[in-house]
Amino acid sequence: MIRYCTTCVMPETKPDLKLDAQGVCNACRSFEARGDIDWEARARELEAVLQRYRSSDGGHWDCIVPVSGGKDSTTQVVRMLEMGMTPLCVTATTCDLSEIGRRNIENLKRLGADHVDFSPNPLVRRKLNRIGLTLVGDISWPEHVGIFTIPVRVAVQFRIPLIVWGENSQNEYGGPAAASSDRVLTRRWLEEFGGLLGLRVSDLVAMEGLQARDLLPYHYPSDEDLRASAVTGLFLGYYLPWDGYANALLAQAYGFTTYQTTIEGSIVNYENLDNHQTGIHDYFKFLKYGFGRATDIACLHVRRGRLTRRDALELVRRHDGTFPGSYLGKPLEQILAPLEMSVEEFVGVCDKFTNRKLFKCDARGALTKDRHGNLVKVNYDNPHD
Repeated sequence: MIRYCTTCVMPETKPDLKLDAQGVCNACRSFEARGDIDWEARARELEAVLQRYRSSDGGHWDCIVPVSGGKDSTTQVVRMLEMGMTPLCVTATTCDLSEIGRRNIENLKRLGADHVDFSPNPLVRRKLNRIGLTLVGDISWPEHVGIFTIPVRVAVQFRIPLIVWGENSQNEYGGPAAASSDRVLTRRWLEEFGGLLGLRVSDLVAMEGLQARDLLPYHYPSDEDLRASAVTGLFLGYYLPWDGYANALLAQAYGFTTYQTTIEGSIVNYENLDNHQTGIHDYFKFLKYGFGRATDIACLHVRRGRLTRRDALELVRRHDGTFPGSYLGKPLEQILAPLEMSVEEFVGVCDKFTNRKLFKCDARGALTKDRHGNLVKVNYDNPHD
């Protein structure tokens, strides 16, 4: 029987999640610790860091803000403009950009910032999507790598010393810029936060005919280039009390567009709006670990007192882990077409990565599915006893 956090609805199968003697997960404990943070002092600390990187003569951009056009990156740009910074926004174009995602990128430009949209070779990207999906169970592998590598390459190329990211998923520190020494980014630090899931870029050469020159956008600059450019980074989530829903409200006030309904596999309409492949990415997390996007979001709201645990559990039961027959209204067949993959082949890949300890199988060991192709969790009917 899987154990769940007694405060939120996160299962112990989440990587790096730990339950204490009271059954409370480390993510909930970390959020509780936020109550002891002096946020006014953190804001002053942020101002001091930014002051070091402001251009005194206006001769260069003060910072790079990696942006997808989503609620969080919109908030990042708003905050930097509020604090008198001159940002260069950098978008690593998503794999299957949605119409609403494009509208939100255009809206972000209207906030009053310069913008660079880097679009990696789509023919190479499709091969990487297929490789990522079939080898490590992550169709979004190239996108997640590019989110980190491309802004860093732009920072080195244009000699812009500071990169401003949003939330620190580890929620531990402010990034190299916060350090009293050793403020320069290193490849090791970048690879820790821009995880490669064990699939190194160098491993891809010769796969599906790929050559080293095809993979330039997915390589970090060398440590020598990073040092020469003195590029460093910070996480706004360390300095400001980060809250995705609050960011969504702020972003909407600045023209950000949400989806017309609850997004497939989610319980909200304000995040993961830019890429039609996101539903597949989230579904594979469910296959591997028994929870998906609905659980992630429900836990965030439970910790902030906006959802009861009982209501969160019901929402997770309704929305988590449904087969991704569409995403943002685009049918699965069309999402898979650029990968030259049929739905039947896709289902075979899904079954390959499904953790059979978490889902019911029949007497022959075949996964049990309902008529919609949805799996049945081993402890679905009573998951929190």
